[in-house]
Amino acid sequence: MANLVERVYRRIRFGRPIVVVSGLPRSGTSMAMKMLEAGGLRVVTDGLRTADEDNPKGYYEDERVKELHQTADKAWLRAARGKAIKIISFLLKSLPPDNNYKLVFVHRDLREIVASQNKMLARRGETNDTPDEKALALLEEQVRDARFFWRRPQFEVLELHYKETLASPRPQAQKVAQFLGQPLDLDKMAGVVDAQLYRNRA
Repeated sequence: MANLVERVYRRIRFGRPIVVVSGLPRSGTSMAMKMLEAGGLRVVTDGLRTADEDNPKGYYEDERVKELHQTADKAWLRAARGKAIKIISFLLKSLPPDNNYKLVFVHRDLREIVASQNKMLARRGETNDTPDEKALALLEEQVRDARFFWRRPQFEVLELHYKETLASPRPQAQKVAQFLGQPLDLDKMAGVVDAQLYRNRA
């Protein structure tokens, strides 16, 4: 009951929640953003980072997000209330408490993430000096940190799994719509999920 009262109070004080799509890099957050956009939810993106071989469907990013941990002025986020924005897990702790957040957190097998990151670096001609096992440990720590932070009252959380979403996109789309409490177009959401992009498998 206490949590319900606090949520009602926060909703009155801070208005509609910001839909935050989060996860580790290369976990499927861009796919989740595309699903929300297809379903009819407005998304916050500046379009500066365009689609490429690593993300053929687009990145759905806003450059201002990258500065969240370095800037004190985060008032611009208020314009994202009622919309969806992509914020990687590392930056969740930089979100100010004067908003409500509906957090859609996308999980993916950590070994698949490491493989995807390594391939992306190789395509760019860059080298990765971090051994895979150390990278896995660092990723596990980031997920633990995110779980710890999202216990705060400004967050409501839905956890999605990349592999399940690729295999059964419509049921996962329905989960998202129910969580957000919005009449999203489930068929369109499912229709943009492309299993052919599942190129790094555990």
